[in-house]
Amino acid sequence: MSRGLVPALALGLAVGGLGLLTAAQCPPFTTPVTFTYIPLPGEAVTSVSLRGSFNNWGEWPLEEQPDGSWTLTVCLEPGTYQYKFFINGQWPQDMATARAGGPVDPEADGYVDDGFGGQNAVRIVRLAAGEFYLRHQPEDPAFRSVADGRLVLRVQVPPGAVEELRLVTPKGEFPLERQLAWADGEMWRVALPLEPLSYRFSGTRSDGEPFALPGPEAPPFQFSGEDPFPQLDWLRGAVGYQIFPDRFYNADPENDRLALESDAHNFSPLSPAPLLSGWSDPVTELHCCHQYFGGDLAGIRERLDYLQELGVSLLYLNPVFDSGSAHGYDTHDYLRVAPRLGTETELRQLLADARARGIRIIFDFVPNHTGVGFWAFRDVVERGPESPYWDWYFIRRWPFTPGDAAAYQGWWGLGSLPKLNTGHPEVKHYLFEVVLHWLEFGFAGLRVDVPTELIDAARFFAELRSLVKARFPEAYLVGEIWQLSPQWVRGDGFDSLMNYALGRGVLLRFAQGELSGEEALGELGRYYAAYGENVVGMGFNVVSTHDTSRLLSDLGGGGLGAVPPPEALSRLKLLATLLFTQPGVPVIFQGEERGLLGDKENHDAQRYPIQWDQGNEEVRQHFQRLARWRSELAALTSSHLATWSAQGGVLAYFRGQGREVLVVANNSPRPEVFSLPPGRWRVLESGATLSGSTVVPPLYAWVLLQESD
Repeated sequence: MSRGLVPALALGLAVGGLGLLTAAQCPPFTTPVTFTYIPLPGEAVTSVSLRGSFNNWGEWPLEEQPDGSWTLTVCLEPGTYQYKFFINGQWPQDMATARAGGPVDPEADGYVDDGFGGQNAVRIVRLAAGEFYLRHQPEDPAFRSVADGRLVLRVQVPPGAVEELRLVTPKGEFPLERQLAWADGEMWRVALPLEPLSYRFSGTRSDGEPFALPGPEAPPFQFSGEDPFPQLDWLRGAVGYQIFPDRFYNADPENDRLALESDAHNFSPLSPAPLLSGWSDPVTELHCCHQYFGGDLAGIRERLDYLQELGVSLLYLNPVFDSGSAHGYDTHDYLRVAPRLGTETELRQLLADARARGIRIIFDFVPNHTGVGFWAFRDVVERGPESPYWDWYFIRRWPFTPGDAAAYQGWWGLGSLPKLNTGHPEVKHYLFEVVLHWLEFGFAGLRVDVPTELIDAARFFAELRSLVKARFPEAYLVGEIWQLSPQWVRGDGFDSLMNYALGRGVLLRFAQGELSGEEALGELGRYYAAYGENVVGMGFNVVSTHDTSRLLSDLGGGGLGAVPPPEALSRLKLLATLLFTQPGVPVIFQGEERGLLGDKENHDAQRYPIQWDQGNEEVRQHFQRLARWRSELAALTSSHLATWSAQGGVLAYFRGQGREVLVVANNSPRPEVFSLPPGRWRVLESGATLSGSTVVPPLYAWVLLQESD
């Protein structure tokens, strides 16, 4: 390849059929991977497709083989991928158990929560051992970006294959540091002042052989000095907080009953009758969606001082627009504030009061589907093909009863959530105008619900980004994508994803004790190598949300009403320390800072109203202390993280451009001996000074500041 480059393919789809694709036929830096579905005896299979994080959950058909199996071979880059088979037009709920109690794909390397009560399968892809490569792709922010005002250049190499690496420029040579390491590779990095630059890389392999990138006959790489994907400076140092409005705080009981008037039951006989409950009433089977507790915008305003004291500077609100449920994801009117939550005047006052405290607010945008009470859908119900909005949806037959999933396409087959045809120009224009309206109103950005589900999703969000950034360049665009998906944050999509892949895929599993220190450090390396440093500096980092169990329940604390054991509380504080010391914005789901409990499997009990007279004060103070450290230490709000070392239950990583902060965490219930980097390190919490070999307390995380000699 000219200039020493390898294409940045997330994949190269190729041939159905086992054995039809070889390593020689795959592009460089990819390897052939075969997926096979074997039907059960007597199972009638008419179609199987592969959907996963490698294809934005699109549809790749498998090919039926003479032996009755279905196969597909594709070229994939090294990495960890989530996927499901889509069989006869149906999703298996759990890839680990959906085939007669056993795995749907016996070749899966593991399973992870899919966010919908089931599990995705995981496939780990690696290159052949011993293959040497140098990878630097300037068009990909993972290799070249502008972060914290500096030009960041990175090169990926095989693990242990490089002794030293230098950047060669007309102004001199600069050494690269080994920033990240994981099972399949290493990422080397250098940061320079932001200015036009002509550059090459040179170095020495571990076997003593010299190398250069690009080759001597190729022209050097060029950087114009312009930043094609700028960071949002106002996010630096931000602490985020997610609010589920109906369950946060009820300051205006007068609007409570309005929930019954707007509920989907008024528009569909197939929707259950809603329930209006007192703030401390028990969870019912309607708790997820149609049990209302009365939280409102006035309640959020009343708690702004509390949020400010906690250190919050960014609020993410679950949908606040007119809808048919407590969660609000079945929109009835995108341009009207839900009456059960308050008025447009109250929303405007909330935005103003928050901004006066240094808090910006982003809204939840739901473009993939509406509710059955949405005005366009109601017109279709009434007029059928004569409706001007008929093509806004995917109708299978008419007339029909609203809520009947067999009559039209709904999100995940739910009749309560009719899917919008976002490929239709009128639908797209309407949704774009909705976004621009609320940004003009005063919101600081938006979180997008299920973006990969949209028709022609990549084009939709590229167009939306162009419109938004032209008028509101400081707007923050966040996509709800759970998997490692760097293709969505390369300057033509989102500023950040909801980083469950970091929060739940790495940090939570380490805090639970599921990952060792070595495993967690490797997963951190893999994660941070995939994204541009500019992107991780804007990261919307979540571990729990309204779609997951609460942290303390995930960590062994029990369900609603339980008394969490001390070990679970220690693991919660350990996890909070890890979250607050990652690059980007730590985002707290409401009440986690109070040590609340709630198991998702119990009718989404994680959404139970905050009982403000309850909570663990020690946990709250720990969250508050972490936010204060972020405001005091620039290293904790930089975009740079470098992995250091791990052993047993201990992992350690650096923060800051000069590696001046070290985070050391022990997920073991026993003390662990660990060797610190050279120098003296001060424990922020206690003030103690450490050096050399030390003992890390059990279930604890230190934040250490390097002391000058």
